Amino acid sequence: MSDWIDPDDAPFLTKEMAEMGQLTIRGRVIRPATGVLTKDGMKRVPPYVIPIPGRPPERDEPKKQVTLRLDADLLERFRATGAGWQSRINATLRKAVGI
Repeated sequence: MSDWIDPDDAPFLTKEMAEMGQLTIRGRVIRPATGVLTKDGMKRVPPYVIPIPGRPPERDEPKKQVTLRLDADLLERFRATGAGWQSRINATLRKAVGI
């Protein structure tokens, strides 16, 4: 369980944090992060080690977002398999069309 209860408890930004943080201007990364914030303070790590939450890195041919209507029971079945259910739908569709 986390000790972090209220967002107002966030640590104050220090010079060290700013120097290790990612610098982005208009969505373009100017300088990648060189550290991560831990419970014990900042920890310096090489940029390629820093886990980036959310979307995976873009590939040569990035996936396209679409709106697709599926039967409720089919959707429930895939969601019941846990995290990664959308990727499993993608893999099933690829297999069905032979690619």
